[in-house]
Amino acid sequence: MGATPMPLPLQGIRVLDVSQVMAGPFACMLLADLGADVIKVEPPEGDQTRGAMGFKMKGPDSMGFLNMNRNKRSLTVDLKTNEGKQVFYELAKTADVIVENYRPGVVQRLAIDYETIKKINPKIVYASISGFGQSGPWASRPGFDLMAQAMSGVMSVTGYKGEKPVKAGVPVADIGCALFATYGLLAAYIGAQKTGQGQHIDASLFDSAMAFSVWDMSEYWGTGVPPAPLGTSNKMSAPYQAVKARDGYFVMGATNQKLWAKLCALLERPDLLQHPSYATVSLRLKNREALIKEIEQEFAKKDSADWVDTMLEAGIPAGPILSYPEAFEGEHGTHRRMCMEIDHPIEGKVKNIGFPVKMLGTPQQVRRHPPLLGEHTGEILAELEALKA
Repeated sequence: MGATPMPLPLQGIRVLDVSQVMAGPFACMLLADLGADVIKVEPPEGDQTRGAMGFKMKGPDSMGFLNMNRNKRSLTVDLKTNEGKQVFYELAKTADVIVENYRPGVVQRLAIDYETIKKINPKIVYASISGFGQSGPWASRPGFDLMAQAMSGVMSVTGYKGEKPVKAGVPVADIGCALFATYGLLAAYIGAQKTGQGQHIDASLFDSAMAFSVWDMSEYWGTGVPPAPLGTSNKMSAPYQAVKARDGYFVMGATNQKLWAKLCALLERPDLLQHPSYATVSLRLKNREALIKEIEQEFAKKDSADWVDTMLEAGIPAGPILSYPEAFEGEHGTHRRMCMEIDHPIEGKVKNIGFPVKMLGTPQQVRRHPPLLGEHTGEILAELEALKA
């Protein structure tokens, strides 16, 4: 007989997910994947993401919803009614964590805010996720990933200088906020076990997006020059970007003097190694545009895949620029199980993005399909009644 598997690390922790769309649901799914009992508290009409996206599945739920809500149970309750509030209060007594993403002020009007809940459960860890935070001149503004990217400075360094504004291709403010909120609430939960007191966590898309600016703001604070878009290049090293080969682009990085020497040898251009414009990292950064033109003349002699193979053999970091299907369906993405299929009562087999971090001692599990709207309402209410008995 095999050894009894270890319990998942968050087994026994109850989370009330009172959030919709992305940042809150994604954070709660991460907790659910680690074993937490996540109850998705939904209004009667459901999380608005259930009906999002421009294509339909077999059932009423979107593929986006199915990818952010696995391992949860769904309870429908109208928090605008006294009856709904009482159900929520009873649930809150049994919970360790609450995550909400209403606009600041709404939970106070609903009387489900942190100050209200901590009176009935002092150990509660309560995370409020919003566009711009619970305080400040922008707190009451509606905030989505696009606004956070624009107003945090992220868009000012994305794309190419002098061209139209462009956002990051993935929702860095939403997902970043989910990760920072998860880090904060896990820390607060550990603290609550020691002190008996939970706390209120104020997580915002705006703050989270700004936290990614560590290199950009270090440059600004050190030089006084506002950072500008650099395309695929880097403010710390050159050449370190996408470069053009005979058939298209690939990425490479000769980020230090040793790698630069290897690149010059590989290109059979020893003259570049001692060139007065490229002799040091700082000179290569200063003369980046001329440098890239120089080495792209050599890269134009072979296809990108050949260069990637040759550079990797020489110990120089390089890689192809893959589409999402190529990344997920390729040999490494497949090995890392970054696409997995889960069972769903309406959709059958449905694809989900794999676990982004592998817990090697207590591997995450898909214990529950993304819930149908209100699927577990009766079950959860029965549990509450049993507690009263």
